Amino acid sequence: MANSLKLKQIIRGHLLGVKGKLCLAAFCLVGVTATQLLAPWPLKIVIDYILLSHPLPPSLTFLTSFLQEGTVLPLLVVSGSIALLAILGGSLSYFQIYTTTKIGHELVYVLRRELFAHLQRLSLSFHNQVPTGEILTKFSGDTTTLKDAFTDWSLKAFSHVLMFLGMFIIMFTLSWELSLVVLFTLPLLGVILFFLNRKILKSVKHQRRQEGKINSRLNEVLSSISLVQAFGREGYEKERLEVESVGSLEASVQTARTTAAVTTVVALMSAVGTAGTVFFGAWQVLKGQMYPGDLLIFVAYVRSFFKPIRDLGKLSARFAKASVSANRVAEMLEVEPEILEIPGALVAKNLQGDLKFENVVFGYQENHTVLDHVSFHIHPGQRVALVGTSGAGKSTILSLLLRLYDPQKGLVKIDNVDITHYQRESLRHEIGIVLQDTVLFGASIEENISYGKPDATPKEVEDASRHAYAHDFILALPDGYATIIGEKGSTLSGGQRQRICLARAFIKRPSILILDEPTSAVDPESASLIRDAITQVQEGKTTLFIAHQFFSMHQFDQILVLQNGQIVEHGSHQELLDQNGHYTTLYQRQAGLKNPLITQSVG
Repeated sequence: MANSLKLKQIIRGHLLGVKGKLCLAAFCLVGVTATQLLAPWPLKIVIDYILLSHPLPPSLTFLTSFLQEGTVLPLLVVSGSIALLAILGGSLSYFQIYTTTKIGHELVYVLRRELFAHLQRLSLSFHNQVPTGEILTKFSGDTTTLKDAFTDWSLKAFSHVLMFLGMFIIMFTLSWELSLVVLFTLPLLGVILFFLNRKILKSVKHQRRQEGKINSRLNEVLSSISLVQAFGREGYEKERLEVESVGSLEASVQTARTTAAVTTVVALMSAVGTAGTVFFGAWQVLKGQMYPGDLLIFVAYVRSFFKPIRDLGKLSARFAKASVSANRVAEMLEVEPEILEIPGALVAKNLQGDLKFENVVFGYQENHTVLDHVSFHIHPGQRVALVGTSGAGKSTILSLLLRLYDPQKGLVKIDNVDITHYQRESLRHEIGIVLQDTVLFGASIEENISYGKPDATPKEVEDASRHAYAHDFILALPDGYATIIGEKGSTLSGGQRQRICLARAFIKRPSILILDEPTSAVDPESASLIRDAITQVQEGKTTLFIAHQFFSMHQFDQILVLQNGQIVEHGSHQELLDQNGHYTTLYQRQAGLKNPLITQSVG
């Protein structure tokens, strides 16, 4: 289906692990097929050997004693065999369906586990470029389709092939002449099905693409529903989704139309084959070359002969979907993370917080540089602020420090070690971060705070909350620290969310703390208390601020001023004001002041 080595390895590994169950399912499947092939034969015995009293063939001489007792006992025996075949077939079918369904769900579990782990390893550039809805479609819908293909549909296809071959052998044994009548329809049927299946595959590919677009659009709107409602754009978003939905509808209708054509073509060929069999079979019965029971069996097989072909035609449409799904999942599994660990990477532990950028060049896209030969040195324990207009490169510096991206040129060092030489997970464990856009999970407050330290004790959670001035409002909630908050913290205010994020950073006791305006959503009094708490918690440790609001700038040991991806000024607050350069302009603009002398006195 797919050319992905990783996907094949995952599926092959799972199926090899359950080969015993697969063998059991295959055995049950063969048994079900055998009972279906034997189903018409009791009727032949009733018609030819009980009602018409034809002599028994050598293979059925064991029924002689029953026929000598009259017709009632043989009829009871034959009727009982019909019921026995049904019970046996039903029992085998139950075990086969149960086993394959279990294998299928286990395969979905394995696929999603591996895919989720792979997605988390992929670089941010991948997640920024690929719509979330597209990823969700592959993760949920495509993996389920693959499960059906490799368990349910594959065994069904195997069953149909067995049934087809078994019926053909029996039919050829009964009458090779009538078998040729049926076979006459197969070449034409095969050609028609080949072209229809190619058409199905094309429409299915288009359908899956449209479904991914719909999910992306839906995820985008629902994640920004407050903005949509605030601007009254519900109608506009409905029309946008309508455009994507129409494309999906057209592709779905085309697939359904082609699939229905497969069923119709098979039904027509079945009717032609049955008509020819009845005509030539009846002629042979009249000539005494066949028993009526043989004709009955032959007609029953002919009517069932095309059913596997029809079902295989339907399955081909499903396999076409599975092929598309396999390729989509394979594409994702084949994406390699851009951020890789070198062999023997160092474990980052108890870092001193010495940060260096040496001629760092970075851009998210080709021919678009965000950081242009940026160099600076932050000594251990320093409090440093990054200031600059939007798009100057402040957040990009933080992303490089966390090694969410690697620079195209230059080096980023922590404690005089190139950060590419550290294990990523250990490096990020040593760095605490509080973003301006708060990110919380739909879990308890305690779980959200301890996210940065899963083994944290309740006392550590409480201490971190007290430092972040979150303890009092948490206790006021219905269930305190056990209160479940809504997705993305929707049941809390902006200030409450920010304090919980701050507590989550504090609980790690990080060697380096990165803060993206951590007090933007709280009142001035709380902001002052939180800044004091940060100073206390991070005493002697490196702290890096992105400052959007110029409050208490004199407290920073160093201020780095960015403009157009370059550090144009650096120094203390007063040193930068004395230079009367870009920093002074930014500070005056925010303070609403125009006189540099007044500005200096405010600082």
